Amino acid sequence: MSDTKEIVIYAVIIIIGLMAAQHMNVVVSGSMEPVFYRGDIVVVEKVSFLGIQEFDPSETKVGDIVVYDAAWYSEPVIHRVINISDINGTKYYTIKGDNNKAPDPYLVEEERITQKVVMIGDQPLIIPKIGYLTIWLKGY
Repeated sequence: MSDTKEIVIYAVIIIIGLMAAQHMNVVVSGSMEPVFYRGDIVVVEKVSFLGIQEFDPSETKVGDIVVYDAAWYSEPVIHRVINISDINGTKYYTIKGDNNKAPDPYLVEEERITQKVVMIGDQPLIIPKIGYLTIWLKGY
């Protein structure tokens, strides 16, 4: 194989890996147990990735597991939508971790939802436990 061809193959592999990594989130808490656990990686689809809309947050349904920018936490939160309300013409989502006793402290506006967990049937697409390295490196 020529050196140029080999370089191109390696570049393509790196690009595919980087794109795939953009569609994975490390679970940093136990709030969604037993659906997934701290250290698992969940595969997500994004509202927008490189200008491509992978999912429309306005189509979010009760039962969907979403990633959103929480007003009450500095990192994105991965929890389940448990209710959808219309308040004065604006759609709001009540979101809760499956393992939490109470819903998240604030209603969530549609524009705060940035990703949705990919499901296979009724199970989220998970890569178990390999996120522990990220948790350790970031000090979560």
